[in-house]
Amino acid sequence: MADFLTSFRVTASGLAAQRLRLNIIAENVANAQTTRTAEGGPYKRKDPVFAAKPFNEMLSREAVAGATGVSVERVHVDERPDRMQYDPSHPDANKDGYVAMPNIDMVTEMVNMMSASRSYESNVSVLNASKAMALKALEIGR
Repeated sequence: MADFLTSFRVTASGLAAQRLRLNIIAENVANAQTTRTAEGGPYKRKDPVFAAKPFNEMLSREAVAGATGVSVERVHVDERPDRMQYDPSHPDANKDGYVAMPNIDMVTEMVNMMSASRSYESNVSVLNASKAMALKALEIGR
């Protein structure tokens, strides 16, 4: 049963990581037009950085027994330059009429959202398969 609990724990960490990734993508999309933040300047795109054990370490019995799955190491703030957009009527326009807009590409965010969503679905499938195997194992013991 401990092996099933390990698989549940690893899968749950994957679900939590992808949920966080989806939340950060949603934050990026929601702030795609935000030109003024508390830190000053336009919103900066964010991206989660995940950490995991190398595959060869996961193959050993001891590593699998203590496996924790994936974790979020940090949230990276994208420091690429802001996108300059000409709009002299905007309250944040500079003297030349350009507004510093967030460095967010909506196509990239949509692709990342689809990838995170599919990864989440994959983790749900693994969780359901592990649950089904655990139930079958309990039936064998009857």
